[in-house]
Amino acid sequence: MPSRRTVLAATAGVTSALALGTDAQAGTPPHDKKLRALVARMSLEEKVGQLFVMRVYGHSATAPDQADIDANLRELGVRTAAELLEKYRVGGIIYFSWAHNTRDPHQIAALSNGIQRASLGLPRGLPVLVSTDQEHGIVARVGKPATLLPGAMALGAGGSRTDAREAGRVGGAELRAIGIRQDYAPVADVNVNPANPVIGVRSFGADPAAVAGLVAAQVKGYQGAGVAATAKHFPGHGDTAVDSHYGFPVIEHTREQWTALDAPPFRAAIRAGIDSIMTAHIMVPALDPSGDPATLSRPILTGILRGELGYDGVVVTDSLTMQGVREKYGDDRVPVLALKAGVDQLLNPPSIDVAWNAVFAAVRSGELTEARLDESILRILRLKAKLGLFERPYVSDAGVDRVVGIRRHLDTADRIAERTTTLLVNEGSLLPLSRRTHRNVLVVGADPASPSGTTGPPTAVLAAELASLGFTATSLSTGTAPTQALIDQAVAAARGKDAVVVGTYNVTAGSTQRTLVARLLATGVPVVAVAIRNPYDVAQLPEARGYLAAYSWTDVEVRAAARVLAGRVAPHGRLPVPVQRAEDPARVLFPIGHGLTYEP
Repeated sequence: MPSRRTVLAATAGVTSALALGTDAQAGTPPHDKKLRALVARMSLEEKVGQLFVMRVYGHSATAPDQADIDANLRELGVRTAAELLEKYRVGGIIYFSWAHNTRDPHQIAALSNGIQRASLGLPRGLPVLVSTDQEHGIVARVGKPATLLPGAMALGAGGSRTDAREAGRVGGAELRAIGIRQDYAPVADVNVNPANPVIGVRSFGADPAAVAGLVAAQVKGYQGAGVAATAKHFPGHGDTAVDSHYGFPVIEHTREQWTALDAPPFRAAIRAGIDSIMTAHIMVPALDPSGDPATLSRPILTGILRGELGYDGVVVTDSLTMQGVREKYGDDRVPVLALKAGVDQLLNPPSIDVAWNAVFAAVRSGELTEARLDESILRILRLKAKLGLFERPYVSDAGVDRVVGIRRHLDTADRIAERTTTLLVNEGSLLPLSRRTHRNVLVVGADPASPSGTTGPPTAVLAAELASLGFTATSLSTGTAPTQALIDQAVAAARGKDAVVVGTYNVTAGSTQRTLVARLLATGVPVVAVAIRNPYDVAQLPEARGYLAAYSWTDVEVRAAARVLAGRVAPHGRLPVPVQRAEDPARVLFPIGHGLTYEP
């Protein structure tokens, strides 16, 4: 952690250049005139760099592990984050767990400080906007001991805007304490397609009005904690059967359908004062018939988002490494076309060298004007100023200890999770399980990798929580595609048990998870299932006598499901999406709002 003297020395140049004269803690933004003067003094190289938000490998800005140095050299042509900042003057850095940026809160805080120190130590150095995808639920880059909260669809099941706002406030406060000032959340997509492979439980639900209310609440929660929220993925990624990471989805909504289904959450986010909006690598012919992805579409980003919706905040692309944006144009054209469309921040291009030089050359050739770059840079600097980065770019170990993973936050996460667990089926009032009649429990099922690398496995977590509640519980991981040997092992383990709990994960018609449940049911032991991702699983397993939806396999939601199973708390969640019948998708099995509870 740098001393106060080091901090003052590092920030002196930019602070004096701005001569802000403002109270950042009071939330007073610096005058645009001073920010414009700062932009006017920047070289073209500095301006181009300010538009990029880039990945970088390593837990340290200056001394990463050798494997991360090698990865940086291979992908970025530099050794460290500090060298990346010096060479390309990037305005933002995005953290990923797979890039080894997020080991633990104190390390993350030190990395953030190292990044700020490296950037501010450069001539005319500016603070860096550090970002990450911390949606909670199934997408989380920062793990334990930080607080992990229920994800969007769980919050949709809870239906409480107060809980959504509080989850945003807690999550935002912890991110800010470790130096992350921009969160790529909340997801504003309305999940109207159960087959959606990329959004699903990352969405608050299928009802545009309900999603809009929860999006606005989360925006206020995050931004009230001093972190920029990011509504994504504009103009709406909820009705696709293609994952834009790997393909180029086409949304066939009419303009009227888009207005009614997809637009409301983004309108609500803008009304709530959203700081940034992320684009989607999807084609929406009704909004732009050119065949371009929305990320590169001027009619969508400038015409609709800026013009019709009146949004003048920061627009950030989804990752430019994704196939959806690379399908039609080369990696040298994508960043230029994105800027021409109205984007401000260019997120994570495959090659920073190719992308940076393409933008630089486009300005030199006149395809892009320097004035166009200045518009985006001014928006980015306004956001950095609003977040207090010019006055207080660093964080402290004391701040981490005071905020991150504290008991009050963990208890809040538990209480919110308990209000989201949804009881879908309860034949013969099997649930709650009684310690008198169902004391000896076997927990089997899927154990997907932890979203943050720090939680689970869910079968063990579920068994441990049941044991803490007075049950005798053992666990056996059978995976998302159980083999015949594992199924036989589970059936053998179930004999003599009083109940079996099965964690299901994205069950399809051909899934061997169905075989597992059928074989367990044939033993005569009562079987209860818990959907640890999509609630749609219940349609594939109609024979289960009890079925809960937990919406994620992170510990906080799995443990809440265990407390509901045990009757420690009553289920209160209501489906935020409809579940169609497996044999006839045109018919609804459980409508939006379905949810059972226990008799008092």
